[in-house]
Amino acid sequence: MTSATDPLPHPTVTADAPPPAPHRAPPDRAPRWSLPALIAILILAAVLYSWNLSGSGLNSFYSAAVLSGTQSWKAWFFGSLDAGNFLTVDKPPFALMVMGLSCRVFGYGTWQMMLPMILLALATIWIVHASVKRVWGHGAATVAALVLALTPITVAINRDNNPDTLLVFLMAGGAALALRAVHNGRLLPLVGSAVCFGLAFNTKMLQGYIALPAVFAVYLYAAKPGLVKRLVNLLIAGVALAVAGFWWAAAVSLVPADDRPYIGGSTDGTAWDLIMGYNGLGRILGGEGNGGGGGGGGGGFSGTAGIGRLFNDILGGQISWLIPFAAIACTGGLLLRGRAPRTDPTRAALLLWGGWTALHYLTFAMAEGTMHPYYTTALAPGIAALCGGGGVMLLRAFRTDRRWAWVLPAGLAVTAVWAVVLLRRASGWNTWLWPAVAVVMALAIVGLLVFRSATGLRVRLLAASVTAAVVAAVAGPAAYAWSVPSGSGGGMGGTNPTAGPSTGSGFGGGPGGGGAPGGGGAPGGSGGRGDFGGGQLPGGTQQGGQMPGGGNGRTPDGAGEMGGAPPNGSGTGGTAPGGTATGSGTRPGGAGGGFGGGGMGGGASSELIAYLKKHRDGAEWLLAVSSSQSAAQLILSSGEPVISMWGWSGSDNAMTLARLKELVKKGELHYVQVGGGGMGGGPGGGGDVSTEVTEWVQKNGTAVKESEYGATAQSSSSSSLSSSSSESNQSTVYRLDPSDVG
Repeated sequence: MTSATDPLPHPTVTADAPPPAPHRAPPDRAPRWSLPALIAILILAAVLYSWNLSGSGLNSFYSAAVLSGTQSWKAWFFGSLDAGNFLTVDKPPFALMVMGLSCRVFGYGTWQMMLPMILLALATIWIVHASVKRVWGHGAATVAALVLALTPITVAINRDNNPDTLLVFLMAGGAALALRAVHNGRLLPLVGSAVCFGLAFNTKMLQGYIALPAVFAVYLYAAKPGLVKRLVNLLIAGVALAVAGFWWAAAVSLVPADDRPYIGGSTDGTAWDLIMGYNGLGRILGGEGNGGGGGGGGGGFSGTAGIGRLFNDILGGQISWLIPFAAIACTGGLLLRGRAPRTDPTRAALLLWGGWTALHYLTFAMAEGTMHPYYTTALAPGIAALCGGGGVMLLRAFRTDRRWAWVLPAGLAVTAVWAVVLLRRASGWNTWLWPAVAVVMALAIVGLLVFRSATGLRVRLLAASVTAAVVAAVAGPAAYAWSVPSGSGGGMGGTNPTAGPSTGSGFGGGPGGGGAPGGGGAPGGSGGRGDFGGGQLPGGTQQGGQMPGGGNGRTPDGAGEMGGAPPNGSGTGGTAPGGTATGSGTRPGGAGGGFGGGGMGGGASSELIAYLKKHRDGAEWLLAVSSSQSAAQLILSSGEPVISMWGWSGSDNAMTLARLKELVKKGELHYVQVGGGGMGGGPGGGGDVSTEVTEWVQKNGTAVKESEYGATAQSSSSSSLSSSSSESNQSTVYRLDPSDVG
């Protein structure tokens, strides 16, 4: 899969001698089409990542944290969900820092938040293009850039404020710098690579290290310096990796526990526990709030764990289109370079990108913990590089050696067959596409075979056949990718973004999929946390971007969004607690935006928020609620700090009875919402601590009646923050004053 317009070598490849090194045109002899092609791909990607962005639902969990970071530098540094710094999000804050700085400079809103992420996504394409071009030439680089730009799940996640866009940028930059160090033998690019991976760790912790073993192993094997020098360089890079990776956790540990927020996702409020548990081995083994196994908990987002998971109904259309070709190209390329010297840059690149792809594939396929479809965007740079670089090697071998004449056609045929399978899974969706892919690919393969040894003007026909093969190979991913900005596909809003139509029964399946494992609701106490949430709002109201099988919120086809508006915003969101549509589609000032679309939880009625603000009486926090989902929506609706007592799934030990009494006694908190079931260990969720807190609040607090804040009958009937119901599935807001603390 490459452009046949690149000059091709013609000597025959034999088993007795290594094949010639791939041709690379000097920089001053770059084909005239190369730069325009790259610019066109970057423009295409920019359109895919930004078109109709203000109508997309972002993850309100991170939106609230970014807003809090614009209100408090302390919240910006810690990654706090609320500006009062009670609890952080369950990730390190580097991505929030980047988005927060943009919003501090340009103001808080959808575009301001997403601008740096879109630029980073485009930079990732440029990095992969440049890295592939250095080894395989301009045609391979163009194909790699196109494949990366059109990867469906990459388009979906690059339109969202989850940290994965920054994560992939940093890892791709680290891989490219490591290859530069392998090629020139210098230490500085290797240290730069280590710093990139360290910052990737501060973006999403251990997920940032998945490709690291392949990167360091390739340097140790293939770099030019002697063995001792290579080992010393790796030790120096290891120091840089540790400094870049652990500076934040170390800094957090130096701050006394009473002066820092509780680290969300941890069991003891420390960053080290978050690293080793929930964001560490818990992702692979389950537990620590990650659920367990593919049949339930976090694994249900992507189907059952197993070696074939990435080809299943949920993940197949998101990432797997070109995995078979990438595997064939990588294997074929390594065989072609089998007798090359140890320092051969082509083999080093194949080993690095192949190792990158294999490590990510195995990790995501076998993970028993939380596994969202969008995690697989990390595979895209490896797949793209192998399709471009390995594809050009197969094309050259196809032209110069009869023994290899069948490999490229076979790889293209497998690609077409798998594309047809994936497209036919999407029943009733673009039914013309799979026959078109099959026909175009068949004609392309025939053209390759007929014009294999073409010379002169007939080379143009060979180039046309190669181009047709590339078009057929990316047609399916392109259709899935375009469905996201066009609003014709893609699901789950900002919390679990996907591309294309519904094909699976997991949470990532989109419309028409099955319900959550074990039922139609979201994971409960031991369910997956990650970035999804869901389940019942306090009060029994279904929350979240629509789950397959039921619920409200943003449907996968883009209709209707759940959640509150940012401060001072307005619009037409879903029904929030209190029954008032608080406007999920707006940003500060009332202009368009995409906040709250993916946030699992609701805001509150404007009447209740106004009441809480009026009677706040100098308190630091407007309200305390059970979960981060509800807190995030309330922060966006009110623009004020709101406490999440038990974090994302209700298992954080952030709020204890002693801590609550302390806050009330100091006058820092007056209003607490209790009851309604909640998630995990939240009020009514069965946790000992939450039960103790709930009973104390109910015994000592004064219930806020609906009549006090002017709720209508309609709003009170659907409010999850309703005031005075004695039913177990209803929640109540209580007023607490220092005199209530005995």
